[in-house]
Amino acid sequence: MAVSNAMTIDFLRSAYGGESMAHMRYLIWGDEAEHDGYPNIGRLFKAVAYAEWAHAKNHFNVLKDEVGDKTVAAGAVFGKTNIVENLQGAIDGELHEIKQMYPVYLQTAKFQAERDAERSFHYALEAEKIHADLFQKAQDKAKDGKDIEADKIYICPVCGFTEIGDNVENCPVCGAKKDIFKAF
Repeated sequence: MAVSNAMTIDFLRSAYGGESMAHMRYLIWGDEAEHDGYPNIGRLFKAVAYAEWAHAKNHFNVLKDEVGDKTVAAGAVFGKTNIVENLQGAIDGELHEIKQMYPVYLQTAKFQAERDAERSFHYALEAEKIHADLFQKAQDKAKDGKDIEADKIYICPVCGFTEIGDNVENCPVCGAKKDIFKAF
């Protein structure tokens, strides 16, 4: 079903832009972390980059009937400095999405009965909560000059749910089977 409300369409575009930028930023910061001797934090950045790609893909797919060029305004963190500050940028970005952006976008989609947008925003919001927590734990370690201990990091390609280790059989957010998760 096509999205019919202009505000939800604008929110989807903004979310797509923000998630796309987060995807690229986390890939860059992942390379930096690895280069600076934090291979597991680097993997965490790259895994979460994949989750952000899944969010962008979901938003893009909901906008499938919105064809043409549009200017998209989306907030983003720029620059690279050191592992602790890069993780702070990631934490700040995730907290913005958790506390400000996605709650508003989600409630608007619900109010406007835009079910596909509602699902896409819900998936992203739930995954971002996990990302903020994982980045905070990584930053706590990095402040002491230590890398995180990380088994494999798993990402649900449907909703971006993220977990360290093999702890679930089905995604707790979207219900996808564990066997489709991408491992990092």
